[in-house]
Amino acid sequence: MSEHQNDPGARRRPLLQAPAVQALFLFFIGLVGANVLDVLAQRAGLSPFSPFQTSLLHGVIAALLARLRRMAAWWWFILLVFPAAALGVGQLHLPSWLFLAVFLFLLVLFWSTFRSQVPFYPSGQPAWDAVAGLLPQGRPIRFMDIGSGLGGAVLNLARRRPESEFIGIEIAPLPWLVSRVRAAMNGNRCRFVRGDYLLLDFADYDVVFAYLSPAAMAALWRKARAEMRGGSLLLSYEFHIPEAPPDIVIQPEGGGPVLHGWRM
Repeated sequence: MSEHQNDPGARRRPLLQAPAVQALFLFFIGLVGANVLDVLAQRAGLSPFSPFQTSLLHGVIAALLARLRRMAAWWWFILLVFPAAALGVGQLHLPSWLFLAVFLFLLVLFWSTFRSQVPFYPSGQPAWDAVAGLLPQGRPIRFMDIGSGLGGAVLNLARRRPESEFIGIEIAPLPWLVSRVRAAMNGNRCRFVRGDYLLLDFADYDVVFAYLSPAAMAALWRKARAEMRGGSLLLSYEFHIPEAPPDIVIQPEGGGPVLHGWRM
């Protein structure tokens, strides 16, 4: 049994520790704080806050609390702007079904982002070119793109190396479905699997490519060290592993983030 399999915390964390749950808690603290300050201001003889002023104060309090909690920067931004944005949208008097439609779209696009802390990060041609240059030559390989999104990397690399096996795994339903449709329309033999990459065995692959987020890199490194075979290659676009200096650092032609690589 691998080190990763012995560590259930690497797969999931208690619900109350999930960043989305913490952000929701801070959101309500900010709401209470803004209203308490409004009451105190009125008792001091000041005019009541307007709804817009209250929403701004609500956002500032929640964002400051998120910073004190050392949450990721995007949570600060979300908590800062959401109250005022919600107030503005509410004043537009939009139909209720529209909010449900937007919620369902975002749900199938981002799915478990609240747990995995991996937002939808699409890569691009410069990254795919850099990865292609690092693939082992002279033999078929098995390649896994974890968090494959809309499937661009897998589709592109599979066209270049038709003798090899290219697989993408994606947990969010909408990107996974789009990648499946794209593969079918192009007659591409690559495969797209819907699921959690933490449940895969990295020993089955010669190259594992990831474009995740800083929050996910420690767990990725633990799994790679425990499972990947000698001679295999772990690649990460943009995000590095703090405790593991990369063996390869490539700046893709055309600019963009750096590609990091570790030889196992």
